[in-house]
Order: sequence, then structure tokens, then C-alpha cells
Amino acid sequence: MMPGDLPAARDLWSEAEGVDVAEGDSVAELMRYLERNPDLSTVAVDENGRVIGAVLCGHDGRRGFVYHLGVTKACRGRGVARAMMNRCREGLKQQGLVRALLLVAADNVGGQRFWQREGWDEMPYARPMGLDL
Repeated sequence: MMPGDLPAARDLWSEAEGVDVAEGDSVAELMRYLERNPDLSTVAVDENGRVIGAVLCGHDGRRGFVYHLGVTKACRGRGVARAMMNRCREGLKQQGLVRALLLVAADNVGGQRFWQREGWDEMPYARPMGLDL
């Protein structure tokens, strides 16, 4: 994913069920994220160069993080999400990381099923928390 891909990625995420584009997701803030985590976030494009999938991936030096995996409705079920995530996982491994985390909305049943099929574990012992700064 390059900075020029961000407007199309944000549009895709805005239309994807279960993906919440919120504060911290402006193009400027996402550009900062890409700069801090070069070559880890990914877009998939069709034969016409249109973004059909996008995912943010990065790390803090200790744990990997995955945000905003989305694929256009017309392209779901074709392995696009899996291919992007395989690229993310390999990139994190190359950075020396051994664990990654993500958040799935409680009402995103389809997303939860996808992540479980991909081998991700629920963490019933943890509860996500946030604070607006």
C-alpha cells in the first residue's frame, strides 16, 4: 500500500460491512502509519488497477497489528483477503515478530468466522479498551 492508495482504500473500508472508519483514519493519519510501518500494509487491485482489497498492517516492535481488512463485495470468496493476510503475516515474520493482534467488531459475525478459519484465536481473557486523546 502506497500513500496514493489511501483514498481508494478508505472508500472501500467505508463500504465494507464490519469495518469502521473512525477518528485516526484520515488520509494524513494513515500516511503516518504507512511511514512508520513501510511495506506491511497491502492493497489488491484488479486488472484495471482498481483497489478491490486493502488491509493495514504494522507493529510496535513487539506485536503485530492488523486493521481494516476489506474486500469489495464483487471480489469476496476469491482468496483476496487470504492472499493479503499471507503477505502481512510474512512481512511481520520478516520483522522478527511472533504474534499479531486484531480487533473484530462484536456484531461482525462474518468477520469473526473468517478470522477463525484463518487460525486466529479469540482471547476471552482480554477486553479491548480505548481512550480518546
